[in-house]
Amino acid sequence: MQSFLQRHASEIKGVLSGFDRIRFRGSLRQLSYQNGMMKFLTYVSVLLKDFKDWAQSLTTQVRDSTNQLAESAGRPVRYLYSSQVRKENVALQIAEKDQITEGLIAVLTCVEPCYTWHVRKDPQRKLLVLEPFSGKCLHQYFYFLHPQLGLMHVRLQTWLPFTVHVCLNGREWLAQELLQRKMGFEKRDNCFVDLADIAQTQQVFDQLMQTNWCSLLDGLLQTVHPSAAHMLGKAPPSYYWSADETEWATDVMFHSRESLSQIYQPLVRHAITTHDTGNVLRFFGRRPHVKRLMVASVESYLGTRAEGVRVKHQLDSNSVKMYDKQGTVLRVETTINDPSELTVQRGTEKDPQAVKLRRMRKGVADMSRRGDASQSINNRFLESLSAVTHDEPLKTTIAPLCRPTELEGRRVRALSPFQPEDARLLSAVSHSEFMLHGFRNQDLRTLLFDGDQTLTKKQQAGKVTRLLRLLRAHKLIRKVRKSHRYQVTTNGRLQITAIIAAQHAATTRLVQIAA
Repeated sequence: MQSFLQRHASEIKGVLSGFDRIRFRGSLRQLSYQNGMMKFLTYVSVLLKDFKDWAQSLTTQVRDSTNQLAESAGRPVRYLYSSQVRKENVALQIAEKDQITEGLIAVLTCVEPCYTWHVRKDPQRKLLVLEPFSGKCLHQYFYFLHPQLGLMHVRLQTWLPFTVHVCLNGREWLAQELLQRKMGFEKRDNCFVDLADIAQTQQVFDQLMQTNWCSLLDGLLQTVHPSAAHMLGKAPPSYYWSADETEWATDVMFHSRESLSQIYQPLVRHAITTHDTGNVLRFFGRRPHVKRLMVASVESYLGTRAEGVRVKHQLDSNSVKMYDKQGTVLRVETTINDPSELTVQRGTEKDPQAVKLRRMRKGVADMSRRGDASQSINNRFLESLSAVTHDEPLKTTIAPLCRPTELEGRRVRALSPFQPEDARLLSAVSHSEFMLHGFRNQDLRTLLFDGDQTLTKKQQAGKVTRLLRLLRAHKLIRKVRKSHRYQVTTNGRLQITAIIAAQHAATTRLVQIAA
């Protein structure tokens, strides 16, 4: 990311990174699988023949509790006939009409799909059987203007196993914090376009990572679902909190609309035409190839939104996207739905001290690690854009490469970037798989001499050694200390990108630019 920021330093006033939208899931784990549910029914002395009546009584308690909460707060309970209605808009309309500035806005209810349980007869065994069931039930949406979290909502399933979802926004939290600290800012929609002190604001935003999520979410649950503490017995199972979906956004704030608009279209073109499967895998910290017997789905999208054009790269169920917001903000945003695709250093739930590289969990215990991983993805994406929108003529950019130079007192020939052999060499070292860990002599031999039987392996290695010396002399690559690996330099990536772009540019387009 730093290369991108340095290249556009005169046009950028600051960067703000942190959580955007977060959707938490609260589940009663014991009631979420068949054996656990059967054991719980035994514990509360409920027979399967009485299951439906018992479950219905619990649902009645939940609904009565909600009605009492809304009545005591003087807020409406409104039923929505379609689940397709945008509930946030309805809640905002109610808040504006009733001039609600804090507290419960309304409770919106709607019938939606759910995961639950039902009892059926097994004619062969002549028994009643408890089975998981995908059906529909009433869900309750509690919309709040929270003094700490801003606009947020809690979604409560009113039928077993009473799953809860809490949706909040990191930008809303930050706005409330800045108001309390009396720090100036300008916020439009869900985006900060100006901040009085960007560095201090980032420090405040970083404090969200230190939140005790279990305590916060348990408090919200107690507010909307007080019956949870007693309706399942004297020692009810506790809710387990996980993050179903998180969005981590890096907002690059530009001084003016003109500054962003001049470079945005080239950024979009580069992101959609240059970022291949290897690039997308690299963004997510994975090697740019899929292991044997494994499958990965990589897709790229280019779409038009109300605010502008958006580029999105999706790896399985996770994604990174780029779009412009409010005319002056370039946002790169990582969405994680399945954290198990990422790895982190951590212990286990039973032994936190047994730290090693493991799959990231959905549980809120890994929220801080998820934020760090998301920021790394954003950084790699922005770093890949650092060579775009270079205003210097191509002739000036590559002129040094076309002249002989010296390395350690010995003359080195000039490069011929548009000749087949040198063009193939430049294309090989710029492969996305080498951006993270660099490349070795053997890696280049595989790319340059694949299937070529005219040279022995020793001769191939010798020739690649001379080519590496050529690239080092022209400062296109540098040697990684204490290793046999090389990496492309920042200026080298700019020059190579310019050459490759010119090779693939349409002639008519080049003529238009020249005119």
